[in-house]
Amino acid sequence: MCPGVDALLEQARAGLRRLTPHQTVEAVRNGALLVDTRSETQRHEQGELPGAIVIDRTVLEWRLDPASDWRIPEATGYDREIVLVCRQGYSSSLAAASLQTLGLRRATDMIGGVQGWREAGLPMSDRPADVRL
Repeated sequence: MCPGVDALLEQARAGLRRLTPHQTVEAVRNGALLVDTRSETQRHEQGELPGAIVIDRTVLEWRLDPASDWRIPEATGYDREIVLVCRQGYSSSLAAASLQTLGLRRATDMIGGVQGWREAGLPMSDRPADVRL
């Protein structure tokens, strides 16, 4: 495999069962944790996802590792399904692969990111984001 970000992305996605926006809605309905890793600027431009917890990419692993002293209350176990979302579905794939390496085997991401969500005609939230520091 050639070095570079495209190869890294391909390798990350090889281990994921990525979800469409509609599959993501169903997964959340069934108890999956929806995590938005977009920046504040991106969220301001694209809008907020209903039911998502916002976690900055720089602290993602610490907040979602059930054994971490800095975990969020929703990080209840290594079997918890977690669906990551970013702007277009690229950085979320890399982040999901990182979570799987950490032991969160059901971590994945959403195809197309929030852009794909909007294109699928799914609703955005009019509530403030649930930002976790």
